Amino acid sequence: MQTASKKVINGWAMYDWANSVYNLVITTTFFPAYYAFVTSTSNFPDGISFLGRRFVNTELKDYVLAFGFLVIALLSPILSSIADYKGNKKNFMRYFCYMGALSCSLLYFFDKDQVTLGLMCFMFAGIGFYGSQVFYNSYLPEIAAEKDQDRISARGYSFGYIGSVLMQLIGFGLVMMMPDSQTPLKITFLLVGLWWVGFAQITFNRLPANPKTERKSKKHALVNGFHELQIVWNQVKRMPQLKRFLTAFFFYSMGVQTVMLVAIDFGIKELKLENSKLIITAVIIQIVAIVGAIGMSRLSDKFGNIKVLSLTVCLWIAVCFAGYFMQTELHFYIIASLVGLVMGGIQSLSRSTYSKLMPETKDTASFFSFYDVTEKIAIVIGLFSFGFIEGLTHNMRNSILVLIIFFVLGLIFLILTAQAKRKQGVTL
Repeated sequence: MQTASKKVINGWAMYDWANSVYNLVITTTFFPAYYAFVTSTSNFPDGISFLGRRFVNTELKDYVLAFGFLVIALLSPILSSIADYKGNKKNFMRYFCYMGALSCSLLYFFDKDQVTLGLMCFMFAGIGFYGSQVFYNSYLPEIAAEKDQDRISARGYSFGYIGSVLMQLIGFGLVMMMPDSQTPLKITFLLVGLWWVGFAQITFNRLPANPKTERKSKKHALVNGFHELQIVWNQVKRMPQLKRFLTAFFFYSMGVQTVMLVAIDFGIKELKLENSKLIITAVIIQIVAIVGAIGMSRLSDKFGNIKVLSLTVCLWIAVCFAGYFMQTELHFYIIASLVGLVMGGIQSLSRSTYSKLMPETKDTASFFSFYDVTEKIAIVIGLFSFGFIEGLTHNMRNSILVLIIFFVLGLIFLILTAQAKRKQGVTL
């Protein structure tokens, strides 16, 4: 096939520009900052009442986010199957886009009397983001020849990074104009929703209505995705190296993703950082993550993937120990920079390592769907564990200790993977 026109390619990449504002602006900075203010002990001295029980504010947020990722993990195989076998992927993509954008904008009405509304909107925004992303990703092989897919995929990531940082700077400008008010954060929620749905129209207008070819499913679309995951799992069980690596990835992803999702909460609760400083920190992490991804890629070329991944996991363990003892604002900036450095590297290197260990197959979509579900379930366990320990001990620092256990288990299975490969006379 031939790669589509530049107009179509840029239209596809614009969806990254549109929806990446959720990931950086909502999840990473503005929502945690506003949530901490609204649910502070001054407003809820005895904790937040939810479903007949009282919770620590960040504990409850972790549980809600974990439940959202569980929904995403269960939906992902179904959505992947629909994207592969049905000809109406644009309509599904549009539905999840609108769900996510509307949920972001409705956060404008979140206050101390509407905590449940805020948490539900936060959760549904995430479901909208990841749900639409499945269909967005599935368009890539429809509009790009295989030789151009890496380049075009990178263009999407670039668009997403630039768009999200621009929206972050707009929100930062509003915060600086009204430093003693929470109104800028609420306005930013509204703007994120409008930004997402507005720029997505470029994508919807330029992408083809239906895929050029429609595969025939052996089973109903609602169960076919799970059927394909079962087929992948049966193959993985017969491949010891791949199984060990996936086990390692499962454990260290519990730590990596949880740290990324709760880092700002830690800065707010334990160090009492101001909103403006949190926003700056989030931007620093994103910039350093790009450097980390490039650096880890070059190191892997020289020393091999498993060795570099093992080093990276060791650095994550050091980050957790340092986080447990962190006391000052300067400590937070240093550790945040280190998080950014190892965050980008471990994500990109994990995916490429998995790709190298996969068997030769034309059904790469099913294998990566399995990889994606593995990561989402890891996030559920990581977030739940973090929130549970905080709720039990009323100290977020104690929650960090359980993450160290996850990283150590991940490191052990990486070492086992390396040993198995050496026995075969193969280095990776």
